Parts: sequence; structure tokens; C-alpha cells
Amino acid sequence: MIERPLDLDAVQAFIRIAELGSFTRAAEAMRTTQAAVSLKLKRLEDRLGFRLVERTPRHVQLSARGATFLDHARELLEVHDRALALFAGTRQRLTIGISDHVAGPELPALIARMNAQDPQLLIEIRIGSSGDLLQSFDRRELDTVIVRLHVGRSDGEILTEEKFGWFAARGWQHRAGEPLPLATLAEPCGVRAMAGQFLDAAGVPWTEIFVGGGVAAVAAAVMAGLGVAALAPRMLPFGAVDVGPSLGLPELPRLPVLLHTRVKDGPPRDALAALSAAFRTAVRG
Repeated sequence: MIERPLDLDAVQAFIRIAELGSFTRAAEAMRTTQAAVSLKLKRLEDRLGFRLVERTPRHVQLSARGATFLDHARELLEVHDRALALFAGTRQRLTIGISDHVAGPELPALIARMNAQDPQLLIEIRIGSSGDLLQSFDRRELDTVIVRLHVGRSDGEILTEEKFGWFAARGWQHRAGEPLPLATLAEPCGVRAMAGQFLDAAGVPWTEIFVGGGVAAVAAAVMAGLGVAALAPRMLPFGAVDVGPSLGLPELPRLPVLLHTRVKDGPPRDALAALSAAFRTAVRG
């Protein structure tokens, strides 16, 4: 029988560790230190009387009891948040712009993480080009943007760097003597500009064969066999292959992903911290 109530901060730390698979990411999401997260978990384990997490040099894994406790821990925080919401005033709002080259297939999971951080927070997300989103941010139409590094901007916090490659459908063949058929996003697009610059510098003739209004459209054109696109691997459906080495195309650099925000504190900042930590985990795998 547990005589004293559980520490909700410690319960939240355990949930973050379980969801993000890392003490470091959990600390980022909670805006604290790894040592503080480790201490919270130890106190929770001491209170419960059993180990929740099995630690290894490379990753963390829930114990059998930890996996069982996870659902109960989530329910506990949900009940707590609902109780607080009964006496809360107007919902706080967080408007986020995410570059189309950044918002990958893991976006639903990232939104779920933010909602789990604060179910009462009203979240608004817009998808667009990095340039357009930065302009909206500067006009104070968005609280936060997560974008690719944009020409002329040196501000922002680097969340991670992501490798790009030249992708085509499996079995696609480039016709000898013809310009490289390129599928791109519509202007303005920093990745589109980068791809053209690298091909020009390498002396590779190219032509636009498809212009899409979003990365999903460009990926569809690639898988339909229209040509090649410069994209991050996680943005492509299963079956796409990097044809850069076989075609002798120039190696593309790792591109930074930056966070620009004017959110300083409160539930929006906590949700943003959870989003950032989850995003780093998703991109780095």
C-alpha cells in the first residue's frame, strides 16, 4: 500500500522518458536537466517500490511493470488536467508554422505529444514554405515557426540537421543524353534553389518535369516515375531509392532545421518544448 501520494512531476518525467525513449529528450521536453529527470524517476521508483525503466548504454526500455504502469500514469495526468480545466479561464492558444519540407509523416505523433503536454491548449498549425512562414512570423501572425535555414536569416535555434539525397522510384532509369528530370516544389523554396545550384555547379544539365504544391505531391511524382527530387529520406514513401551516387550527382549537405519563437513561458512554452524534443527524436531516429 502506497501511503503517500505520487509526485505528478515525477509521473510526467516517467511518461516523457517512455514516449521519447531518452532521458536527454525528456529533459528537453520538460525544460530541465537530465540529472533532474533521473532524480524524479528514481524518486518515483522508490515510491512505487519497483523499477520502471531498464537503462542500457544506448537506449532506455520500460520494465514489464513500467509498461503496465504507463497507461495508469497517463490516466492520472489526464484526470489531473481535467480537474484544473474546470477552473481555468479562456484557453491559451499556440499558433505554429511548419515548413512543408519539415512536416513529415511523424506530424500526427508530434501533435499528440503537444496535446498530451497540455490537453487544454488550443493548437493551430499551418504548413507552408519556409520563406512565407518566416514572413508571417515577422508580422506576428504566428507565435512559432519550424523551418529550414533561410537565406538572410541567422536567428533561430537549431533543432537538428537533416541529410538530403536525390531520390527516384525503384527501377527508374535516366535516359542517356537527356537533362535530369527534376520534381520540385513551387517557388519560393530553399531546397528547390539549393538543388538547382548544386546541379549547375556540378555541370549537370537538368529540367523541371514536375512542380508540386507540397512535398507529398513531389513525392507522389517521384514514385510515379517522373524523375528525381531532392528530399530528406523520411519524406519519401517506402520504395524510393537514392540515385545520387549511381548518377554521379553532387552530394547534398545536411540542412539545419530552426525554431523561431516568441513564446517565453507558460503552457505554450511547455508544449513547444515537448514538440521540439519529439521532433529531434523523430528526425534522428
